[in-house]
Amino acid sequence: MIQPVEIRTRIRLDRFDPAYTGVMDREETREATRNIRRRIGELQKLLYANQRHSIILVLQGMDTSGKEGAGRNVLEYVSATGVETTNFKVPSAEELAHDFLWRVHKAVPRFGNIGIFNRSHYEDVLVTRVLNLRPKSVWSRRYNQINQFEKILTENNVLLLKFFLHISKEEQALRLEERLRNPAKNWKFESGDLLMRKHWDGFQKAYEDVINKCNIPDARWHVVPSDHKWYRDYLISTVLLKTLKSLRMKWPEPPGDFSKIRIDQ
Repeated sequence: MIQPVEIRTRIRLDRFDPAYTGVMDREETREATRNIRRRIGELQKLLYANQRHSIILVLQGMDTSGKEGAGRNVLEYVSATGVETTNFKVPSAEELAHDFLWRVHKAVPRFGNIGIFNRSHYEDVLVTRVLNLRPKSVWSRRYNQINQFEKILTENNVLLLKFFLHISKEEQALRLEERLRNPAKNWKFESGDLLMRKHWDGFQKAYEDVINKCNIPDARWHVVPSDHKWYRDYLISTVLLKTLKSLRMKWPEPPGDFSKIRIDQ
């Protein structure tokens, strides 16, 4: 099927082809993506100068789906001073002593910056659910709590761009094997990845429910076919550029009359 990017209706993940690229040529698309990324870099300077909005790229997906690579590639031309990256791993003792959204709210980027969430608050209705870390009576309430949390953010000029990086089980196997064979990627391999792989079907169902239950109008999900990294990066870059353009930003007015200021030589 032709892949929609922004999800506006209830979906079934098994109707999305993770290897989809349409009729796009790989090399032409890579060049188009480079141009898009350069434009993102230019517009991020305006975002930083105005400091009225922040943007969060929420990157979710199975292990090896490319969350780290997508974030790095899409923001290639963005100044490091304007990027805040958070990797949401297993909660620390301090984080477990608070509500599940506490650590997430702390990580929301300041106005003017773009934040990357490598995994996110959705782990608490994904891993928690699939591995039975909390009873259903607990995690089932979190969908609505997440929607309310995201509504607070979007009403306060935080733009949420949520991406599910959709890969096939076959492609994941190839990428895991590459981590085992390639010495430069050995460090990425974790035995826990194999445990999660055993729960593949459970995670697909959990992701499907996340997309359907937490898809509020101002924070829609985007399902991104991710078997091909070049196409994944193109789609994410396109959405981010569209969002930056929608802000219609201009350079801030100077704080005073600069015409009378002279710089000593």
